[in-house]
Amino acid sequence: MTGYLSHRMRGPDRSLFLPGPTTHGHYQIELACNACHTPMMGVREESCTDCHGADLKAANDSHPKSKFTDPRNADRVARLDARNCVTCHREHRPELTRAMGVTLPDDYCSFCHQSIGKERPSHADFGYETCASAGCHNYHDNTALYEDFLAKHLDDPELKSPARVPVSAESESPSTAHWTAPPLTPADHDAPANVSIEPHVLDEWSATRHAAAGVNCTDCHSADADTPTSGDWTDHPTHTACSRCHDAEVSGFLAGKHGMRLARELPPMRPALARLPMNHDALDRELNCQSCHAAHRYDTRTAAVDSCLACHDDAHSRAYRDSPHFALWRAELAGHAPPGSGVSCATCHLPRAFHRIDGHEILRVEHNQNHNLQPNEKMIRSVCLHCHGLGFAIDALADVNLILNNFNGPPAVHIPSLELVGRRRLETQTRNPTPEESPNEN
Repeated sequence: MTGYLSHRMRGPDRSLFLPGPTTHGHYQIELACNACHTPMMGVREESCTDCHGADLKAANDSHPKSKFTDPRNADRVARLDARNCVTCHREHRPELTRAMGVTLPDDYCSFCHQSIGKERPSHADFGYETCASAGCHNYHDNTALYEDFLAKHLDDPELKSPARVPVSAESESPSTAHWTAPPLTPADHDAPANVSIEPHVLDEWSATRHAAAGVNCTDCHSADADTPTSGDWTDHPTHTACSRCHDAEVSGFLAGKHGMRLARELPPMRPALARLPMNHDALDRELNCQSCHAAHRYDTRTAAVDSCLACHDDAHSRAYRDSPHFALWRAELAGHAPPGSGVSCATCHLPRAFHRIDGHEILRVEHNQNHNLQPNEKMIRSVCLHCHGLGFAIDALADVNLILNNFNGPPAVHIPSLELVGRRRLETQTRNPTPEESPNEN
């Protein structure tokens, strides 16, 4: 029977085994049953950490499994057995599912923190249901919300000067000095003689950094991923061809909602399968690297806005072209503002960061567009703080209506986290003054 079930779960009729709708984060791979389940064994705990473990480690998880496996904390396990992800996150239960895929009651924080009102008088009037929904705390990731970090940013202005996101030296002054191969021209293409290529395709390719770096046709169009120069020609290279040079970017793509189906050997994601509103003309488009970057031009500026809006038709996306961020983006593209001053869709959802590789500072784009969305406070460090103060960023991301109109105006919501931290620090200093602050005893 086990072998029979395993076969059925890999077959074309796996939807028969769905006990109910999956969450927003997992619905794309709901037919890849083996990604999470083992026949007759339920959910594999490792399936959660395989996808989310790296993020939890980077976030210095506030509630790691080790906190609950420590025998000294056995009383905590009695209240909430958080040794297993499925204790809090149960799939196929839409009637119970809340934000972040949590299927516990909204006041689950009270299971362990009943005394917080007495320990911190400032919290006495807060309801437990607000702990994880008021912009103050998250169960796992508090990298932009923990007290010491808030204290460092108590005096941040709403808008920093200059307000800039990271840009590479090439963004300011394009250069190919670190490439050793000579630039290629249309005449240098190495496509087989039996392959017909339109002249405009060669012109587009020759104007790219691929051609400038010596990347020729067969480097991408070879069907053999290991030895591209000897492989058979393919008219439609997949993401595996891109990964030969852009492994980090492809890995991010496969981890996000654009590529997660491919990572599970499912057909590519199409906008028609999305739960968010999508443009009707794009419903049958298959998402891959070329969907955003085009087949030969690889124009990152087009990919940063136009490619996004070609598919996405939700309120937040539709409001972008009327937002101050878009006005900044247009000014940068027109040369009226410095590099890094514009804010595109990719600025926030595919943030750029410098990485030191082989002695060089390399600017890379995070291609997992879901990396900093859940919870959205993850966006603060990697995106918002380049231009805005911490208090302003927290308020803006807590304002649902402001998010819907794409931040066209000031926040109408205020989260008192910074004031609470400032007050607590002042009270602590009053009770325990430093030597410099102590009254002169002589």
